[in-house]
Amino acid sequence: MISSCMLFREIRSLAHRVSVYASAGGGIRQISSAAAEVPQELQYLKFDPPRLSSGKKSVAPMVVLHGLLGSKQNNRSVCKRFAKELETTIYALDLRNHGDSPHTRTHDYKSLALDVEHFIDTHIKRPSVVLGHSMGAKTAMAVSLRRPELVDTVISVDNAPIDARLSSEIPVYVQALRTVDRMGLKSTKDAFEVLGKYEKSADIRHFLLTNAITKQDGTVGFRVPLDIISRALDHLAEFPFNSDKVRFSGPTLFVRGTKSKYVPDEAIPTIGRFFPKFVLKDVDAGHWLISEKTNEFVEIVEDFLLAE
Repeated sequence: MISSCMLFREIRSLAHRVSVYASAGGGIRQISSAAAEVPQELQYLKFDPPRLSSGKKSVAPMVVLHGLLGSKQNNRSVCKRFAKELETTIYALDLRNHGDSPHTRTHDYKSLALDVEHFIDTHIKRPSVVLGHSMGAKTAMAVSLRRPELVDTVISVDNAPIDARLSSEIPVYVQALRTVDRMGLKSTKDAFEVLGKYEKSADIRHFLLTNAITKQDGTVGFRVPLDIISRALDHLAEFPFNSDKVRFSGPTLFVRGTKSKYVPDEAIPTIGRFFPKFVLKDVDAGHWLISEKTNEFVEIVEDFLLAE
């Protein structure tokens, strides 16, 4: 006879393995209820160098990580340039709960890093340059601190290894998308107009609508699980590591926008404790510096990698 204690354990184990489903993209998207220790299989774009020339320094493969509400599509042109000019393979990933990658209820930097580590382990199988913007930057840093043997170089774009409140616009954007999702709009043009009540910049509204999909009823929805993202915002403001316990001693580049508040001067000593070989470069731009100053950004990154 099975004891009540054993029965409870069996039920709890079964519950742990159950997945629930949610509608997305006109179909059914599985949302994993697995623990954070289970990595997600990330979707990606791969950019191979068109040709190799002799004499140029060999650069490790590069993994590019987007920011919150972004996707692997955001930096296609930059990835193509890196592949051509650095003569190395570039992988642009969709992080969990973004783009075409799986949805899961856990969304913090340790789980985000776990997925990227699994990707490098299974697809690249050698130390890589890990470049990330914003949420992707903290994810890149987390990978280097958790699994330094997987990382050749860290490139952090407009974020720092500190606990800091997200820009006040971020919760507004998430709420705006949730509002649009509930309105039953028939076109992204209508969604663009509604978003204008929350954000004046047409470029940012277009960026937010890169997440738009058509739901089964023909109305505008979004491929990102907005409820999960909304609950995760506090975690994304954190940096859950201690510089007394972990650090990355490899080459590290921090690129910050001088019109952004994500990498304040007060954070520089903390950066040095986590990343003792860091270099800091300033760009006269805001948080979206990759799109604002693309050429300058690419030159900074390439000069750094080719000089190492």
